[in-house]
Amino acid sequence: MKRSIIGCLLVVSVLLAHSSLGQAQFAIGLKGGANFTKIDVSDPSATWDGKTGFHGGAFALIKISKIGIQPELIFSQQGSTVNVNAQDLSSNFSYLNIPVILKLYLVGGLNLQAGPQFGFLTSAESEYNPLTNVPQTSSDVKDLYKNSDFSLGLGAGWDAPFGLTFDARYNLGLSEINNNSQVEAAKNQVFQISVGFKLLKFGN
Repeated sequence: MKRSIIGCLLVVSVLLAHSSLGQAQFAIGLKGGANFTKIDVSDPSATWDGKTGFHGGAFALIKISKIGIQPELIFSQQGSTVNVNAQDLSSNFSYLNIPVILKLYLVGGLNLQAGPQFGFLTSAESEYNPLTNVPQTSSDVKDLYKNSDFSLGLGAGWDAPFGLTFDARYNLGLSEINNNSQVEAAKNQVFQISVGFKLLKFGN
């Protein structure tokens, strides 16, 4: 009796594993799109508003049944427009971001997304001096900010036919990016709209 039960369980396990593998997919692709970014700063001397930029890079997708894991390597233009005395000044940051996104598939390729994002600052230039709170010629301010950033990505997407993907994602900065006690606390906020294409695809 016990052998029969164990045998049935083994058969069911093999069938489930086979079913899961039959629905498995591995893909590699490219993606890019628009950024709508803002640096969230508690700065009484200036107003930090949003600005637009772009992002682009590569992704890999490992999907089994309704669950997918999608690590990405993304170059991202971020920053803010700083308003000081009715003057708009540009604050430009560039990051190399590594999101690791969990995707929950619903129907027809629609999916919900969530996961951590690790960012590495590659450049920071600003027409606003956060130490003196006055305008300046666009200058390198990278030494005032941390080399790394940590965010939470939340969004939704659609894996369309023919390898196309569409994503809308909000990256909520969880770590402070300033590296100087004289600079106001700041966190990144980025909303992204992306279009991607799976260059290589294996499985369903």
